[in-house]
Order: sequence, then structure tokens, then C-alpha cells
Amino acid sequence: MGQFWNELAKKLAERWLTLLVLPGVMYLAVAAIAHALRRNHALDLGYLSRQITSYAKDPAIGTVGGQVVVLIAVLIGAAALGLAAQALGAFVERLALAADWHTWPNPFRYLTARWVTCRQRRWDTAHTNYRTQYERALSPDPNRRPSPIFLSLAAHRRTRIAVDRPERPTWTGDRIHAAAIRLDRDHHLDLATVWPYVWLILPDSDRTEITQARTALSRAATLAAWAVLYTPLALWWWPAAFLAAATGLIARHRIRTTTSDYADLLEAATRLQAVTLAQTLGIDHTGPLTDRLGDAVTFHLTPKPPAGGDRTSSA
Repeated sequence: MGQFWNELAKKLAERWLTLLVLPGVMYLAVAAIAHALRRNHALDLGYLSRQITSYAKDPAIGTVGGQVVVLIAVLIGAAALGLAAQALGAFVERLALAADWHTWPNPFRYLTARWVTCRQRRWDTAHTNYRTQYERALSPDPNRRPSPIFLSLAAHRRTRIAVDRPERPTWTGDRIHAAAIRLDRDHHLDLATVWPYVWLILPDSDRTEITQARTALSRAATLAAWAVLYTPLALWWWPAAFLAAATGLIARHRIRTTTSDYADLLEAATRLQAVTLAQTLGIDHTGPLTDRLGDAVTFHLTPKPPAGGDRTSSA
């Protein structure tokens, strides 16, 4: 047990250092540089060196006690910033997935609905163009077939809007939703209903893979939160704007890629384990996953509504 607790403490310390302290220390360093240089000396490295030297010569910092106080203050401040970034990252993730945008208060819900309608029109146009190119590619006459490049470009334009017809205001939200749409369309499986049960029968290796993908998505959202936190520093030191923009672009790319990986794993695990889940539930079925089996599994797992009417008890 002693070895177990030592390993656990080591893992927690590594996680605390990696996720909270190091990004927070970097932020504090940038904030200190912004405070020292400000706008008048934005790129003056010599001035920054002189400022750091003057701070280091401060009698309060020159003592061992002063250095310990500064170190503790930096660690606490970095950890606090890390916690703030994670909290903001959870909010960014909720906005990026936008699963509950129908419940947002007005005028946000109204504006979001208009944006979703606009995305749907754009996707319908891109899909029509793709279908035209696809049907031409099936022509028996080679002279009437378009170049494969045009078909690839048409597919890219459609996918850039959404993988399937948009139902949410963001690409990432639609990417997760597309997994549910495909499962319902192909096999009549309701992902929200069957997924908790699929998760319980997954092998440990599959669970680990999916958990890592979900964690990567949360970390990408936290990176976007750091971009938001860097933005106010640009008011004092304009190069911080480039740092915030670069961090935001990297976070956007990572959110998209991690969301796509997570959605693929959700869909693949559900397709692979649906028959096993049906057998676990006692549904008699042999062969591959079919629409009838999907209907049976979804119906079996969907909670029944509460009984209506008043019930009276007699003594």
C-alpha cells in the first residue's frame, strides 16, 4: 500500500505541475514582461534586462526568506491561474459543442437559430454540388466524368461546413452530432440512449482509448481558454496579441481534430458492440447489426414515461 500511495502522489504531482503550474508560470512571465515593457518599450530587450536587474537588486528579494516568499507566491498564482483556465475551458468546451443551444436565453438563442439556418443553407448548396459531381463521376462515358479533383474539392467544401447536415451552430458540435445521426440513420440506434450501456461492456483498452480522446478534447478547450486570458495583456503590451492569436489558432485546430477523433471512437464502439449489447440484454439475434435489432435495442433501453393520472390510496 505504501508503494501504491507513493505512485499515486507522484502521478498527482506530475499532473498538478503539467496542467496547472507550468502554463500558469508562463502566463505570469508574459504578464511580468508586459508590465515591465508596456507599449513604449515593447521590443526593447535591453530595457527588459535592466528592469529585471533592478528587480533582482531589491533588498527584499535578495534574502532567502524573500526568495521563498516569491517562489510560493508564483506557485500559488500559477496554480490559481491554471484552475481559472480549466474553469474557462469548460465553458469554452460547452460553447464549442453547443449541445444545449436550444435552451440558451434570448437573444442568443434567436441569433444562434439564424446562424444554424444559414449553415444549413450553405451545406445544402455544397451537398447538391457534391451530388452533381458524384453522379457525373458514375457516368459510363469517361468523357463525361469530371476530374477526381473536382469531386474531392466538392466533398471538402461540404465537410468544411459540417460532416452531416448542420443542427448546431459550430463545426465541432455538428461533428459529435453527426455520429448520432449516422447511427440512427443506418441502424436506428439512439446514441444518447445506448451509449451508457455500451460503455459498461467495452474492453478496458477501448475505454482507455476513448477516455484519452475525451481528455484531449478538454485540454484543447483549456488551451483556448489560455488564449482568452492572454488577450487582456495586449492592452499593456501589444506583442501579447500575437501570442493570444497563435494560441487561439492552435487551440481551434486541436479542438477540431480531437473532436473528430472522439466522435469516430463513439460511433465505432457503438457499431462494434451493439450486437454484444443486444445479446447481453437477452435479445435473440444472430448475424450483423440490422435496423430491426437497432429498433429493439433502443426500445428496450429507452426509459418508459411515468404513469399519468392521480393515484389515490385507501386506508
